[in-house]
Amino acid sequence: MSLDTQGILSAVVIAIYVPVLFFAFRISYKYGGLREMGWLLLCLFILIRIVGGALLVAAELIRPAVTGLYIGGYALEASGLSPLLLCTLGLLEMTTQGPDGEGKRGLAFRMLHLLGTGALVLTIIGISTTSSSSQSTANTERRIGVLLFAALYLALVAIVVVQWTRRGQLMKYRKQLLLAISAALPFLAVRALYSVLSTFSSSTFITSSTSSTSTSNSDNDLAKFNMFTGEWQIYLVMEILMEYAVVIIYTVAGTLLPLNQDYKLQESDEYPLYRPQY
Repeated sequence: MSLDTQGILSAVVIAIYVPVLFFAFRISYKYGGLREMGWLLLCLFILIRIVGGALLVAAELIRPAVTGLYIGGYALEASGLSPLLLCTLGLLEMTTQGPDGEGKRGLAFRMLHLLGTGALVLTIIGISTTSSSSQSTANTERRIGVLLFAALYLALVAIVVVQWTRRGQLMKYRKQLLLAISAALPFLAVRALYSVLSTFSSSTFITSSTSSTSTSNSDNDLAKFNMFTGEWQIYLVMEILMEYAVVIIYTVAGTLLPLNQDYKLQESDEYPLYRPQY
């Protein structure tokens, strides 16, 4: 059986992310794996995109249709924004680190991580609910989840602005990392907007037994933005390309920026940052 447009795009996603995964793992290992959650979440996002794409491709090729493959693929597809936003949050937290390696405003970052996790849980629950009697509640959960994603994005913008106002206090290469995050924000904005438009494009999210998700009560003005039944060109540009641009920016930054050199510069500098001057 041949793939439809959604299946072809899923296959393309697998193809473009598999090579990047290698570099993402190298970056995460370079910076201590679990010690720097930003890079670890970048790896997680790429894995989600690869696995989600594989599930959707398999769902179209396997007959008779397996509903669980569609549900799993769509859940990963729709919730992938969460680890990308949380990855950005983790990288922003790195820019607050001083020579002691400790980040500033730890409580605020932890609260935002909880916000992103809560949005992810609501989104997955809303998508995974297939009972028609629970569709109204599921739709509400999905919409609350995506609005929380939007709120998290706005919080990221606010943190970036704050960090630029105190750029004189940032270590050299963390300032360059902040520049990379700032460059990624416009792409993240388009991606977050697409999630909102897609989620509000229909009042139900029902997995069909055929080749795609069927929706009902679609808003005619927003139907073209639906992630699964809308125009594939919009989906390609506003989701796939925007996400890939962010991932490439972070991967290049992680590969090229010698962030660990910040500590060596501080040790060798006669007047390092954060040390009392007399």
